[in-house]
Amino acid sequence: MEYGWLALAMFIPFTILLVYGYPVAFCFAGTASMFVIIGLLMGTFDMNLLRLLPNRWFGTMSNFTLLAIIYFVFMGAVFEKSGLAEMLLETIGLLLGPLRGGLALAVIVVGTLLAAATGVVAATVIVMGLLSLPVMIRYGYDHKLATGVIAASGTMAQLLPPSLVLVVLADQIGVSVGDLFLGALVPGIILSGLYMLYVIYVAITRPTAAPALPPEARTLKGWALMRRVMVALVPPVLLIFAVLGSIFFGIATPTEAGAVGSIGACVLAAMNRRLNWKLIKDAARSTANITALVIMILFCSTFFGLVFDGLGGQRYVTQLLTNLPGGYWGFIIVANIAVFLLGINLEFLEISFIVMPLFVPAARALGIDLVWFGVMMAINLNMAFISPPVGFSLFYLQSVAPKEVQTIDIHKGAIPFMVLQGVALIVVILFPQTVQWLVQLSAG
Repeated sequence: MEYGWLALAMFIPFTILLVYGYPVAFCFAGTASMFVIIGLLMGTFDMNLLRLLPNRWFGTMSNFTLLAIIYFVFMGAVFEKSGLAEMLLETIGLLLGPLRGGLALAVIVVGTLLAAATGVVAATVIVMGLLSLPVMIRYGYDHKLATGVIAASGTMAQLLPPSLVLVVLADQIGVSVGDLFLGALVPGIILSGLYMLYVIYVAITRPTAAPALPPEARTLKGWALMRRVMVALVPPVLLIFAVLGSIFFGIATPTEAGAVGSIGACVLAAMNRRLNWKLIKDAARSTANITALVIMILFCSTFFGLVFDGLGGQRYVTQLLTNLPGGYWGFIIVANIAVFLLGINLEFLEISFIVMPLFVPAARALGIDLVWFGVMMAINLNMAFISPPVGFSLFYLQSVAPKEVQTIDIHKGAIPFMVLQGVALIVVILFPQTVQWLVQLSAG
């Protein structure tokens, strides 16, 4: 225990390597290797612990739940690359276009649906930025409102099932993916509702910032619009509800539901005559890249965690966190501040593998509901992802924004939505039933 400080010192070279731009997996592995040598020289590390590493890696690869990552990412990639997401946005835009702020409301609705279809923030923000931002700018939307809506609604993919964040968090926290999906559903709907209320407020108080779509832009009306809705809107929504509903009602595991969702996305692409080998190949390559990244980080973070624990770090940190001033609330405040600050500079995968193994033992010792804790952390990461000046979603959107949209507009536009995410976080902290209700209902 007296060498717990040595374990904490592992984060110093790890952070330095990250700042210099080395891949996070190599930062984990390089730091762990360095401290194995230091620990052996100081006589504080047992080399026999490394024999546990292959078993831990095998256990990771044997985890059936992690297969859900592959299927949900593939499902989202098919939606993106087949143009189904574009059709969805155009259709909802036509439905809500006559309203002031209708295009912004359409972006929130589609962003929420795409979040439930892709589970990957970068894909959702980039697709929404490419499809909707030029249209909103063309019809006179305030640049800050337009970019803020896209960044915030795209980042919903971190919170709403089948979020890749939730799958990874479930593995790191040690709770059911299905329970975490259920727990995140109501907070996700609350957050989406807050975004809509803000857009309606802006449309009422500043009509020129969120104008209605002009009549000449509403090309489809009557039965033609209804047919478009039946073709472009209803099938994807039914698929999303079928996939998530099968998980929520215990009909299928997340992995099984993800496999069905992948096939369903391909069927929808085929129905729209957009399924071909190039689409399958591009979606598969995108899925392979993301999956390989997750597994590589998971392997190297397991090595890092084993060395950290071998140096007494886990016991040391648990003791520190459980003895914080304020007890339960002191831990909640420190955990949220730490994750928010890390989330501004690090990807969610890095935070999940770095921070969660430190927080979870202390949370268990304090009797905290881990499903509620996981959802709270996901909302916190949501807020960090659009926080100026270095929120990742802002950079994703900036990479596809038209030239007339300035960087300062993107950053200023994110601030009101960041405040709304803070409101949602406070609601979840003060009212845990927003997370626990559906989980308890399902268990009952």
